[in-house]
Amino acid sequence: MATWGDLVFPIVAALLALAYGGVLIRWIVRLPAGTEVMQRIAKAIQDGAFAFLNRQYRTIGMVAIVLFFVIWLVLNLETAIFFLVGSALSASAGYIGMSVSVRANVRTAEAANGGLASALRVAVRGGAVTGLFVVGLGLLGLSISARFASAPADLLGFGFGASLISVFARLGGGIYTKAADVGADLVGKLEAGIPEDDPRNPAVIADNVGDNVGDDAGMAADLFETYAVTAVAAMVLGYLTHPSMSVILYPLYIGGVAIVASIIGVLALRTPKGAGIMGTLYTSLWVTVILSAVGFWLVSQDIIGGPHWPYLFGAALVGLAVTVLIMYITDFFTSSSFGPVRRIAAASQTGHATNIITGLAVGMKSTSLPVLVIVAGILGSYVLGTHFGLGLYGVGVAAMGMLSMTGIIITIDAFGPITDNAGGIAEMSGMDEKVRAITDPLDAVGNTTKAVTKGYAIGSAGLAAIVLFAAFTQELAVKNHLHLAFSLESPLVLVGLFLGGILPFLFGALAMEAVGRAAMAVVEEVRRQFREIKGLMEGTAVPDYARSVDIVTRAALKEMVLPGLIPVLAPIIVGALLGPLALGGLLVGVIVTGLFLGVQMTAGGGAWDNAKKYIEEGHYGGKGTEAHAAAVTGDTVGDPYKDTAGPAINPMIKVVNIVALLIGPVFALHYLIRL
Repeated sequence: MATWGDLVFPIVAALLALAYGGVLIRWIVRLPAGTEVMQRIAKAIQDGAFAFLNRQYRTIGMVAIVLFFVIWLVLNLETAIFFLVGSALSASAGYIGMSVSVRANVRTAEAANGGLASALRVAVRGGAVTGLFVVGLGLLGLSISARFASAPADLLGFGFGASLISVFARLGGGIYTKAADVGADLVGKLEAGIPEDDPRNPAVIADNVGDNVGDDAGMAADLFETYAVTAVAAMVLGYLTHPSMSVILYPLYIGGVAIVASIIGVLALRTPKGAGIMGTLYTSLWVTVILSAVGFWLVSQDIIGGPHWPYLFGAALVGLAVTVLIMYITDFFTSSSFGPVRRIAAASQTGHATNIITGLAVGMKSTSLPVLVIVAGILGSYVLGTHFGLGLYGVGVAAMGMLSMTGIIITIDAFGPITDNAGGIAEMSGMDEKVRAITDPLDAVGNTTKAVTKGYAIGSAGLAAIVLFAAFTQELAVKNHLHLAFSLESPLVLVGLFLGGILPFLFGALAMEAVGRAAMAVVEEVRRQFREIKGLMEGTAVPDYARSVDIVTRAALKEMVLPGLIPVLAPIIVGALLGPLALGGLLVGVIVTGLFLGVQMTAGGGAWDNAKKYIEEGHYGGKGTEAHAAAVTGDTVGDPYKDTAGPAINPMIKVVNIVALLIGPVFALHYLIRL
């Protein structure tokens, strides 16, 4: 499809990301890892994380092999090979990132002995490894695949492979982390009255393992998939609407520019001063955004050229603007510095019910502003694309502009589980209080960054899904000469809308129930150990951490299968039984309800979490009060909201859309035959 000469810049940029990621890995592993006790705790976390991830990928691998042969038989061998490549690279990005995360945690705790700046530097650089490998492997895989693909549509297999890993990684990791967290909190905090990360809690290691497999490996797979799918969708849309090589390759060049900007953004990190930790992280983000904008201007002139290049440059800037706005909006709804979280904390004074009511209300309200931003982004980029001559392609460019920030966004996100683990290791190993005085504020900021980046992931999924739907309709029109009007007067479209609308709710419910069942198993195990192991509460006996880790691992892998199959099977069944009109309606329904539900869950859960932490800082009586007990209940409800069901809806939306893109022409052919 493209020549090596066309792909020099994106390939070099991708290799640069991998090379700098390798430099950071070497720097991190050479840092001191603390005392023997710290290293023993860190080793237990590492072993648990790798045990889960290895078993999870073996399970997903069996599904991938079956799908490889299905794609080969139904479509073609080329698409099936790209499917395996996308799957392998997505899994690799998460695996490498988590491998570094579980080593950077103990080194961050040790670095805290030297002050805030040292600990922050280690945590951010550890997170940057995940971010750089996600965009590096993503762009490298896409670029090389583009060299050998017969047409951009064949790259849909690459996107589907990434999507498959993503939906199962998000589900499995999310179920694991929240089952362990909920189980540890319910017995440890509420029943036994011991602090979080207390070494007497048998589920404490499983809880720390969950931070890595859920918020590091899971987020890496999630955004790798979104990055890959958005690039493929934009390339396919450009090919279908205006088949020129410059239009097809433009998304890859946008990705390459942002990689270079992200590396500089990581290097720009400085010691927190007046702006605080969050302000320091946002400074790196702003450096990346500004440099990316300059780079977009240069490549737009070079790749697109002609008199109309400023319109596509403007569409790419729209994507950057949407990124920044959604992150600040999510920060407003989830940070304890602002009103929404403080209202939940205040409501906790009157009991558990008022905490839940206020938290639900905050989550629902949090959907309005992000959706307005996305709507404005769609309209603005469409108008700019229309001036270029390709309206829908403008939306695709905006989506790629937004996803080009993936490297720096994951850096900010993966910082969270590293600092969370660092605080846990400091607590369990009995480090000096001055260390906790550094790791605690880092952990608090990490909770906000995780919530903010989840908001970004859901918002980007909404924009990417619009591009996928546009590619779906264009593919039917160009390849099958089937110009369908998705009118509400059609009963098939209405049926598809309702079926699609219910899928995120069903998917989310299954994910929540999975966490509940797995958490109950953890609760019973923790209670058993407290009851049967003599001297455990007195600190003279050691819990059986491995038993809790094994229980959560088995439960998470078992529970992820059923909800994970829903986005794969639903479009196939609807398309086969009802045809392309109902399938198009299904896609619209999934996008609309999935976007709202995903934002509501992630922002609401993050707000509950930080309301609890706000009380623990000493507000409304602090720890041990009725207000704190109510806030713990809210946080426990919000945990599977923000870390399991909500984030998993993001890849679920795109899996449904990309499966529809792959099988749409097959069902369109049957539809034409029936006509």
